[in-house]
Amino acid sequence: MPDSLLALRGAPPLPDPAMSLCQLDHLTLVAPDLAGGADAVSRWLGVPLQPGGEHPRMGTHNRLLRLGEGRFLEVIAPNPAAPAPARPRWFGLDRLAASVPPRLATWVARTSDLRALADEIRPVLGEVETMTRGDLRWLITLTPDGGLPLGGLAPALIEWPVGVHPASRLPDQGCALVRLTAHSADAPRLQHWFERLGLADDISVVALPEGVPPYLEADIQTPSGLCRLGGPGN
Repeated sequence: MPDSLLALRGAPPLPDPAMSLCQLDHLTLVAPDLAGGADAVSRWLGVPLQPGGEHPRMGTHNRLLRLGEGRFLEVIAPNPAAPAPARPRWFGLDRLAASVPPRLATWVARTSDLRALADEIRPVLGEVETMTRGDLRWLITLTPDGGLPLGGLAPALIEWPVGVHPASRLPDQGCALVRLTAHSADAPRLQHWFERLGLADDISVVALPEGVPPYLEADIQTPSGLCRLGGPGN
């Protein structure tokens, strides 16, 4: 009998690991205003962010930074020029206070057959839905309320079209993700979940005392040195 997620909010067993291997795809930083958020992240990392685009279904837009082969960072914010979406915006953007700095909210992992995982991941990550940005079209998991699964520690899962990835369209500015760390009071079970999804080599897990809020940290190598995004209270 497969192991269950147990304390990870009563979710059902995950599928056989051979069917569910995923890879870290990108980091998501949320901001109430795209220009201000992207400028702040650019100052932190010492490199400019590149234009991304608009997400019509979500009423959002983003800017991007390549973090190595098949990896990137996005700063995403509500788009004031777009109509309000018919559903809550993703990544908790509707709950984001105005005039706050950008924060590392969550991360996204890719897989080659997202619909095959749909039944197993739905209780934690939500439904598999189609999303677009310009000429890009992909599948991604979305929670009904737009919230962050497991406080942002659980990644959204994404499936890009074969042979298509946003990082390949971005210039290499000398930045690379060195380490992503999840800090959680549920560390053993979170580690088990990452292992079952094939993500144990992509993210480290550090235990927190019971009752301490979870958070992410991302260490990024930049042309001017190592920079850390995220942290407690971020």
